[in-house]
Amino acid sequence: MFRNMVTSLFKYDRIRTTDAKAKEIRRWADQLVTLAKRGDLHARRQAMSIIREKEVVHKLFEDAPKRFADVNGGYTRVVKIGFRPGDAASVSLVELVTPEPKKKKKPRRKKKAAPVAETQSAAVTETAETKAPDADVSVEAAAVDEAVEDTAETQAPSEASPEDAPVATVEEPEAAEKKEDK
Repeated sequence: MFRNMVTSLFKYDRIRTTDAKAKEIRRWADQLVTLAKRGDLHARRQAMSIIREKEVVHKLFEDAPKRFADVNGGYTRVVKIGFRPGDAASVSLVELVTPEPKKKKKPRRKKKAAPVAETQSAAVTETAETKAPDADVSVEAAAVDEAVEDTAETQAPSEASPEDAPVATVEEPEAAEKKEDK
């Protein structure tokens, strides 16, 4: 009975049977796929002693080495599909697994670094504000102008862009109040 079921499994790639038989057929089928992957004459004769049809053995020995080349074991899948109407026996589907090709992992892209000019000018404005909060706006603007000039000197003329031009700073509310009081 199992010889016929294994022959049908390799002929049609899937069969329906009871759970207990499906678990046993899985053992037989995995052993035969291992023989087919070996591929020598002795393995072929051992497979012929189990599988009853010569064409099915030929198909198995042609397809299995290509189909299951990268897989070691687990050539079949058993899926429970319900109960048989007549005697309520649990029924399963046994099928040959088609392994999916392994996907290559995409290399992660590195984050782009912020442009040097923007980083330096931002650092200068922060230090100027923290050192002299009561100072006039003109002092802060002068510090920003010096930082922009320093970065412009370090860059080649072809690298300079309109974005590197001196940036006008926004007056702080405290400085605006002092001007109004005068």
